[in-house]
Amino acid sequence: MRAIIRTFFRLLRLVLTPFMLLSEKLTTPEAITRSPEQQAAIDKTTEGLALYQFRACPFCIKVRKEIARLGLNVELRDAQHNVEHREDLMNGGGAVKVPCLLITNNAGEKQWMYESDDINTWLNRQFG
Repeated sequence: MRAIIRTFFRLLRLVLTPFMLLSEKLTTPEAITRSPEQQAAIDKTTEGLALYQFRACPFCIKVRKEIARLGLNVELRDAQHNVEHREDLMNGGGAVKVPCLLITNNAGEKQWMYESDDINTWLNRQFG
């Protein structure tokens, strides 16, 4: 019975994934407008950010939309298909749970932030 349920949800995910990705493409907002100097400063600040994510995860889509709206250049790391990123997430953050924003400050200290709402709130405070 467990195998049937697992198979059902895998098939459901396979069917829904293209629709979720298409929806993301169609509903991603325009980036806010900044002067070239402001954008260059923000791009410099975002060099220390990386988002660990699964491509079709609805919570990851929510964070990616916010990143796009704020016009941020954040590295996206696929923790679903890339074994190295998955291991980094497990070893650094303590759990393979997405979305997870890795924040590396100028001193090289790392902070792992989980939960889409927390990530979006932090991004808005820093760059909004």
